[in-house]
Amino acid sequence: MLDLLIIMLERVGTIIAVAFILTRFQFFKNLINHDKLAGRQEITAILFFGFFGIIGTYLGVALHTSTLQFTNVSLGLVEDEAIANSRVIGVVVAGLMGGYRVGISAGLIAGIQRMTLGGFTAFACGVSTIIAGIISSVFYRKGKKVKPLFTFGVCALAESLQMGLILLLAQPFEKALTLVEVIGLPMILANGVGAALFMLIVHNVIGEQEKVTALQAQKTLRIADQTLGFLRKGMNRSTALAVCNILYRELEPSAVAMTNKTEILAHVGIGSDHHQANIPIRTKETKEVIRNGKLVVIKEGMVHCNYPGCPLGAVVIAPLKQRDEIIGTLKLYYPSNKLMTGVSTELIEGLCSLLSNQLELAETNRAYQLAKEAEIKALQAQINPHFLFNSMNIIMSLIRTNPEQARKLVRSLSYFLRQNVTGTTACKVTLKEELSHVKAYLEIIEARFIDRLTIIYDIDENLLTEKIPPFTLQPIVENAIHHGIEDMDENCIIKVTVKGVGEKVEVKVEDNGKGISPDRIDQLGTHQVNSETGTGMGLYNVNRRLMMTFDESASLSIHSKKHEGTVISFHISKEGVNI
Repeated sequence: MLDLLIIMLERVGTIIAVAFILTRFQFFKNLINHDKLAGRQEITAILFFGFFGIIGTYLGVALHTSTLQFTNVSLGLVEDEAIANSRVIGVVVAGLMGGYRVGISAGLIAGIQRMTLGGFTAFACGVSTIIAGIISSVFYRKGKKVKPLFTFGVCALAESLQMGLILLLAQPFEKALTLVEVIGLPMILANGVGAALFMLIVHNVIGEQEKVTALQAQKTLRIADQTLGFLRKGMNRSTALAVCNILYRELEPSAVAMTNKTEILAHVGIGSDHHQANIPIRTKETKEVIRNGKLVVIKEGMVHCNYPGCPLGAVVIAPLKQRDEIIGTLKLYYPSNKLMTGVSTELIEGLCSLLSNQLELAETNRAYQLAKEAEIKALQAQINPHFLFNSMNIIMSLIRTNPEQARKLVRSLSYFLRQNVTGTTACKVTLKEELSHVKAYLEIIEARFIDRLTIIYDIDENLLTEKIPPFTLQPIVENAIHHGIEDMDENCIIKVTVKGVGEKVEVKVEDNGKGISPDRIDQLGTHQVNSETGTGMGLYNVNRRLMMTFDESASLSIHSKKHEGTVISFHISKEGVNI
């Protein structure tokens, strides 16, 4: 009995080899993860485990019940022969991992094949193999991993049932009893251990593969995090050098290089004495990748560099794309072919896609910024032509009555128009410049109101270096005049305030005019409001530029009471970033 147990355990080594082979098949990975098998995958699993059961039969030993001698299994058995085998392992594993259809079908294949070999236990062993598939399927637990100890128990149960069926069905009973006494316990123990080892090895191998995959994903994310800040600025020599240094440090190849379509942008590692930035691409393989856009793997000694004694060995060259157009390559060099595994090649291909996406985002961000700046410029360029005509009419009338004031207004108008022109090319101006622009505007307006208008400036001089978008204050002041005080006969007041409020700078324009009705306040600054006196475009433009330059917290705040005036304000931080 001990000799048989040793023989059976020795042959479990074959099971270990099969377990390693199985981990390479996708259908088996799906079984391990309890994913639903496609039709073809299910058939593959049934045939594989059925064949595994057949192999388990032939790897067993034949026992002559009359002499109790063991021999190798041949294509057929004589009447007094039976087999001590590991057939049940394949069938039990099939049922535990694949469920009823896989387990029972594998049991049918292995069981029917066993019946064809003959021997006085042929029918009992064949039936017990089929029943083993049914029993293991009962213990199938969808979505849960099968533990090795549990597998041992199920396989031992199936093997014990086989011994019972041999005693029940095989004839003569005396031979059946002798057979069970000799092979029963060794087969129960050996096959239970074999099935448990099978499951343990499979889970360990799959677990290691998942661990490697997780580490690769972690490394990829780490690289993405490090390279994003550089590639956000686009692909140039400085950003390429930074990316190459990151990849060289994280992936540890012998060299890393990036190129555009014509020249090397950066090269880090061996060969950097002649593979340098700003020189034309040296290898024809790189030019070929740029031409066809396909990743290539060049074996050691096949890198066609035209520099004598170039030390570069094997290389993976992958294309970098932007809007589906090849813009360059990423190259990772290794000392030998052995270090360029399938996993590393897939990682490089994934990295290229990642870097290409980052470059796409950089391009999209640049386009957005250009569009944003263009919109700001367009909003800034809008000048009210009526103001210009009215100003010219006032100056013309003053030329006869008050030439000195006319000259003063011409000077103010000239400054105002000059600021309108220069302001369209600037994204931000200081509060001092903006206030000068407003003062030039109000000097012209005062001439129209003829002693009806009082202008008050409450300015913290220490805050005048803070920056805001140009043409921010003038439209607010203009709104206060046209929609607040223009119809008043006397005591018109406009107050402009710039002061610190904690960590913020408050900019405020107040008037004592007729006020704004509550139903219109919510729309001002957020929509173009049609009315008899205007469209609300001025405040809308100011509000939009403030939010585009900073963010929503810098938007206009409007408070007004009927016949008590209006206050329009906004806040930015003292560093020029709103909070």
